Amino acid sequence: MYDEVRSLIPDRRHFLATPENWPQLRRDLRRYRIGLAALLLTREPNALRRAVFRRAPRKILAYNARLERHHLRPDLASFLFWRGVSLDRIWLRPRWWPFPVRERSSAPDAIRRFEGRPCSPSRRRIAILSPYFPYPLSHGGAVRIYNLLRELASEFDLVLFAFAENVGQALPPENLSPVLDHCARVVVVDQPRYREPRWSTLLPPEVHEFRSPAMRRALAEERTAFAYERLQVEYTQLAEYGGDILTEHDVTFDLFAQVARGALGARRTLSAWWDWFRWRRFETRAVRRYPRVVVMSKKDAEMLGPAVPVAVIENGVDLTRFQPEAERPGRRLLFIGSFRHFPNIEAYRFFTERVWPLLRDKFPDLELTVVCGADHLSYWRAFTDAPEPAPNPRIHLLGFVSDVRPLYVEANLVIVPTTVSAGTNVKVLEAMAMRRAVVSTTSGCAGLGLLHQHSVWIADSPESLAAAVATLINDPGLRAAIAESARAHAERHFSWSALGEKQRALFRA
Repeated sequence: MYDEVRSLIPDRRHFLATPENWPQLRRDLRRYRIGLAALLLTREPNALRRAVFRRAPRKILAYNARLERHHLRPDLASFLFWRGVSLDRIWLRPRWWPFPVRERSSAPDAIRRFEGRPCSPSRRRIAILSPYFPYPLSHGGAVRIYNLLRELASEFDLVLFAFAENVGQALPPENLSPVLDHCARVVVVDQPRYREPRWSTLLPPEVHEFRSPAMRRALAEERTAFAYERLQVEYTQLAEYGGDILTEHDVTFDLFAQVARGALGARRTLSAWWDWFRWRRFETRAVRRYPRVVVMSKKDAEMLGPAVPVAVIENGVDLTRFQPEAERPGRRLLFIGSFRHFPNIEAYRFFTERVWPLLRDKFPDLELTVVCGADHLSYWRAFTDAPEPAPNPRIHLLGFVSDVRPLYVEANLVIVPTTVSAGTNVKVLEAMAMRRAVVSTTSGCAGLGLLHQHSVWIADSPESLAAAVATLINDPGLRAAIAESARAHAERHFSWSALGEKQRALFRA
C-alpha cells in the first residue's frame, strides 16, 4: 500500500507510520501539512487510524481488505466503503438500471492473428475456441488444451481461437511459440471488461465476461479464410458461440450445487443458491444444443443425463515428461492449486485453518509448499476479505511455477484438500505420475477410479485428513506402496497419447 501511494504521488514527501515509530513521527509531522493520509480499514481498533481521522479528516485515502482504494468523503459511498462493502457493489449497476450508471461493460475490437506451421492439403481443418491462451501450463485446463492440441496436430490442421486476459499486451514469444508448433493459425481477441453486478442477470456472469463481438467476427472470418470444418468449444461459459463439440471441463452447476449445499460446513447463502440456479438453467440448455459433449468422467456423463450425447475423454498426464524420482528424506507436503479457480482458495483455507493446527505441533519439522499460480494475490482478494494469506514460516506460497516437477521430487506427500470440486484434477494425475502418495478429499480425486488406501488415501473431515497425513508421513513403506499403485494406474488409464486418439476419433466421426 505504501509503495502504491508513493507511485501515485511521487513528488511529495512520504512518511510510513507504525505503532513503534508513531510517538516520534507525531512530533515530526507538526512541521508539515498533510496532503494525503492513506490507511487500511479493518474491524480491529487502531490508534493510528484514529489519529489519521483527527489530523486529516478530509484527505483520507482508505484501503479495504482487498486493497481497493477510495477517497473518504461525507457521503453514502464512503460510509458503505468504511463498513466493508467492495467498490464494485457500491458503484456497479445493471444494464437495466433506470438511472445513469457510472461504468459500462466494454469489449475490445482488435483481432490478432499469428501464422504457425504450414497446412497440408491432405489434412482436415478444425478449430478450437478457448477462454484463455493455453500456454504457459499454469493450471489444469491449460495442460489439457495444450496436450490435446499437440495430439490433434498429428492428423489435423488446427486454428486456435483464444481470449487474452491482459488487454492490449502482446503475447510473449516464449508462450506463443510452443502453440504455433502445433497450430496452423492462432487468433487472439482481448477479453471483454464486464462491469455489472454479478447478481444482476439471469445468465451466469462468467458468460457475460466472454461475450465478444470481435470473437464472433473472428470465427466467421476464419471459417471463410481457413475453411475449418468443425469447431470445438472449451468450457461451458463459451457455449453461446455454438459449434460441433462442447468440452465440459467440469459440470459447473455441480460445483455450485456443492457450494449451495454448504459442503464440509461452509455457510449456506442466498447468493450461493442464485449462482447454482443460474448455472443449472444455462448449462442444461447449452449441452442440448451441441451434437456432442465431452466430459471428464463417467460421473459427469451420468450427471448430464441420457438425453445429452456425451463422450468421455478423461484428463491425462504426460508420462514421458513426468518421470518419477526416488523420494528424499523429510516431511514436506505439496499442494498445487491455482488461486484463479476459487475451490483451490477454499481448499487452502480449509487445510491451513482446520487441518494444519492439528499437525503443526505434532510435527515441528513439517512444511507445506503451495503453488498458487500467476497473480495469486489478486484472485485471493477477489474471493476473500483479506489482502493476503496469513504468513507462516513453515508454509511457502509460490506464484507461477513453469516446471513443477522439482517440487514433486522434493515432496514426501501431496495433499488435495478440496472442499468443493467438479471434473477431475490434473494435479492428482501429475502426483501419481511422479510416484508420490496423495491424501485427498473425496471430491479432490473424484472420477479417477482410485481406491482408498491402495492408490490414494481419502479423508474428508479435518480430523481424518490430519490423521491421514500423520499416518503416511510416519510410514515411508505405506507411502511408497500407495505411490507405486498410483503410478501404475496412471500408466494404464491416463496417458495423453491414448486420450489424444479418443479426441481424434471424435473428429473423424
